[in-house]
Amino acid sequence: MVTTPSERLSALGLELPPVAAPVAAYVPATATCGHVVTSGQLPTIAGELVARGKVGAEVSIEVAVDAARVAGLNALAAAASVAGGLDSIARVVKATVFVACTPDFTAQPQVANGASQLFVDVFGEAGQHVRSAVGVPVLPLDAPVEIELVVEPVGVR
Repeated sequence: MVTTPSERLSALGLELPPVAAPVAAYVPATATCGHVVTSGQLPTIAGELVARGKVGAEVSIEVAVDAARVAGLNALAAAASVAGGLDSIARVVKATVFVACTPDFTAQPQVANGASQLFVDVFGEAGQHVRSAVGVPVLPLDAPVEIELVVEPVGVR
C-alpha cells in the first residue's frame, strides 16, 4: 500500500530533482510563519528548459501542461529542501502559476492543472490547494510557465 508522498511520487515513476540553483540574488525556498514558500520555479530538467516561448504561439497547451508538471516537481523539490524532505510536507496550501502566453490565450487554468494534478497525485487530499493561474507577457529565460508554491510542514497548525 502506497501511503507516503515519497512512495506516491515513486509510484508515479518520478523522483525529486536537485533544487535548481538561483540565477540571481534570492533563495529557492524559505520557511516563515509556519509555511515554506518557494521562489518561482521554471520547467527545467538538468538545468535545461523543457520548452521555450509563449503558450498559444510557439508552445501548445499540451506541452505547457507538461511544463507545468515539471515546474511543479521543481517547486516540490525546493519546498522539500527546507521542510526536511517530501514526507515532511503536510499539505500544499497555494500554487501560483504564471503562464507566458499570447494576449488572446485564456486557458491558463488548464495549463496550471499540470502542476495541480501532480500535487493531488503525490499528497492525495492534502494536495488540494488554492491557486491562481495568471497570464503574463514573458517569463525568465523565455519559459512558458513559472510556479510559486506555499506548503505547510508536518507538525504546524
